[in-house]
Amino acid sequence: MSETVFSYRNRQLDIQDICFIQGLITRDYARGRSHIARVLCETWQWLQPNGKVKECAARDLLLRLEEQAFISLPPRLRPKVNRPKSYVQIPFFRQEPMEGAIQQYGRPELEVLDSQGSYLWDYLMHHYHYLGRPPLVGEHVRHLVRIQGQEVACLAWASAAWKVKSRDQFIGWDEAAKRKNLYLVANNTRFLILDWVRIKHLASKILALSLRRLSADWQQRYGHPIVLAETFVDLGRFAGTCYRAANWIYMGQTQGSAKRGNAYHYHGQPKAVYLYPLARRFRQVLQDDRS
Repeated sequence: MSETVFSYRNRQLDIQDICFIQGLITRDYARGRSHIARVLCETWQWLQPNGKVKECAARDLLLRLEEQAFISLPPRLRPKVNRPKSYVQIPFFRQEPMEGAIQQYGRPELEVLDSQGSYLWDYLMHHYHYLGRPPLVGEHVRHLVRIQGQEVACLAWASAAWKVKSRDQFIGWDEAAKRKNLYLVANNTRFLILDWVRIKHLASKILALSLRRLSADWQQRYGHPIVLAETFVDLGRFAGTCYRAANWIYMGQTQGSAKRGNAYHYHGQPKAVYLYPLARRFRQVLQDDRS
């Protein structure tokens, strides 16, 4: 068995893989990085469950390999535009204070935003969430919540983290099963209740509303369900009360490290890990490593 020389997410690359990529770059150098990434996906059958190639992941892999001097990519065919959006154009939304008991208001209504995006959702996240708008690539779902026609909350769900010790122990899967089934876990990467909304117990109610339709939304967009949800709560800012109230399971704390590029770096800020099963037999599904 060939020795692994580079690891990317759940893929182990040996020297033959590196040589193949180098040969692909030499052959298609003039056709650019996007073409090379697509061919790599097609050759490796690196596909999403809905059959589309994982081009974003392949492009990121190529960049990581170049950072480590394994390959040399062709110049970009188009200049890189990496300036963050400023979201200076203010969209219309109501900012009427809402407070008191949840029974005073109508039922929250949740909208699933399409993959092309929503400027309003982006604007609210950018200006009112302390982490800003998340960089959503790959599979993801965004929810916008209104009460009586007024926006009150935004949520983002995206691909799960690869390395979470307490979660992996809770599931009981091995590396092969995790490599095969991690796409069935979604991470609640953002949850925003707007500043002027102070309705008691609203956060847990919205979480429950979002969870009830999360798997169906994923199935409709990506062709597969979600069987487990996860989230990480910054203990320096929050107590995780709304997750507990919505019946999420507290799993302990992270080790205080975060992934940057292809390596983990210690930052000393552990986060609380919460899980929420969305299927009765979620363990059996996630532990299955049969191809």
